[in-house]
Amino acid sequence: MSAPSVLYDAPGPKARARNIGYTVVFGLAVVAVAWWVLATLSEKGQLAPELWAPFVTDGRVWTQFLLPGLGNTLFAALLSVVIAMPIGFVFGIARLSDHKWIRVPAGAVVEFFRAIPVLILMVFASELFSLYTDLDRDTRPLFAVVTGLVLYNGSVMAEIVRAGILSLPKGQSEAAAALGLRKGQTMRIVLLPQAVTAMLPAIVSQLVVILKDTALGGAILTFPELLRTIRPIAANYHNNVIATLVVVGLIYVVINTLLTTFATWLEKRMSRRGRPTIGGEMVEEQAPGMQVVGTTGGDRTL
Repeated sequence: MSAPSVLYDAPGPKARARNIGYTVVFGLAVVAVAWWVLATLSEKGQLAPELWAPFVTDGRVWTQFLLPGLGNTLFAALLSVVIAMPIGFVFGIARLSDHKWIRVPAGAVVEFFRAIPVLILMVFASELFSLYTDLDRDTRPLFAVVTGLVLYNGSVMAEIVRAGILSLPKGQSEAAAALGLRKGQTMRIVLLPQAVTAMLPAIVSQLVVILKDTALGGAILTFPELLRTIRPIAANYHNNVIATLVVVGLIYVVINTLLTTFATWLEKRMSRRGRPTIGGEMVEEQAPGMQVVGTTGGDRTL
């Protein structure tokens, strides 16, 4: 028999029957909506084989449009992540500083850029690059997109880092202080290794957001990313926009699913090595002699 939940009472027979009924009704509703959508598309001729055939029979759709657009999307997202992650860690740790002259400016910068929509940051960056740099029209959209993504997501990453560190038990810092570790050593040796695993789900969610937000650059700044390939494909192959939208949407779903699956695998692997997620047992890979304060057991010294 499984242990009772501390969050809610286990449902009784009537509640289980009611939940099954709700599930069946919801499933039937989903099937009905899907049938209606497909029937409407078929009635309008959107499911005609000639509209979907180019994605299977003509490789140029992929080599000339979809794959180059996907490459630009991944490149902009990867470049943004590589720059935003260190910025987020620096500002997240700075917001926890004991020095007010560090903590207050860092907090102001994070809150300022976190409050501005990423699209406005992209447009503003594009105008700045246009007025004050020699970047040509072909590369300017990439720089503008990356700049907007870095400014916004760097500030969000800073909040994720700060929340991840604050989620750790206070006893970790107290044990490190009792051993004579300075605050910088405590952060580097004790807190950050544990916080990284605790932050991993939120970080992955933000990576997915970065990947999808590159589409804003294509819609506004003419950045040749994946979503912007829709109209050229429809124009060159006398195709319908809906068919191309479906294919592009599936590509986004596959990429984000792979990213989430990898993050889940990495999180489980790190947890098996003794590193925590929020709500789990605390990491045991501490400095020699460090007292480990667990969430489910007593303290012990390594």
